[in-house]
Amino acid sequence: MTRTPPPLKLSGLEPVAIGAGTLFVNIGERTNVTGSKAFARLILAGQFEEALAVARQQVENGAQVIDVNMDEAMLDSQAAMVRFLNLMAGEPEIARVPVMIDSSKWSVIEAGLKCIQGKGIVNSISLKEGEAEFKRQAKLVKRYGAAAVVMAFDEQGQADTFARKTEICARAYRILVDEVDFPPEDIIFDPNIFAIVTGIEEHDNYAVD
Repeated sequence: MTRTPPPLKLSGLEPVAIGAGTLFVNIGERTNVTGSKAFARLILAGQFEEALAVARQQVENGAQVIDVNMDEAMLDSQAAMVRFLNLMAGEPEIARVPVMIDSSKWSVIEAGLKCIQGKGIVNSISLKEGEAEFKRQAKLVKRYGAAAVVMAFDEQGQADTFARKTEICARAYRILVDEVDFPPEDIIFDPNIFAIVTGIEEHDNYAVD
């Protein structure tokens, strides 16, 4: 008898389960200073309360998870993340969905993890800085009760072939499950998607990799 793997269980004020039978999951990414000029303008101007309208609109339009990213050179990213997440927590119509804390800086991610209620997602961790740092971050993600996006990066860089992607993801999975005791259902792999038809010969296989 085939055993159905347990679903990824997330929550804001309300639970969200993502399992084998789940179709498309809508992640709202407009609360991202690198992806939305309107949101970035509000945050850079210190208009955090007004910026909540962007998050609210995404939830009203069907977002099941809200991605928050404050990685901007002109910002104190950690302070901005904490302030915005705390404001979101006070808005039940926004706080009902889980949060994805999105940053390239671990200090920003950890500060965000201390703010969210329920179970969110860390975006992201990888083997880029080696196994020791990967395990340290994974243990903290687990302690804070979050799921994690795992990038197909290792000490040699970003994976750009099918073989490298599967090799890195398999290695990361084994470390997380066997050494960190990280719940398998809380692992979300991002195997990297690259632009195709660039005209550069070494990119020719990206469409199949």
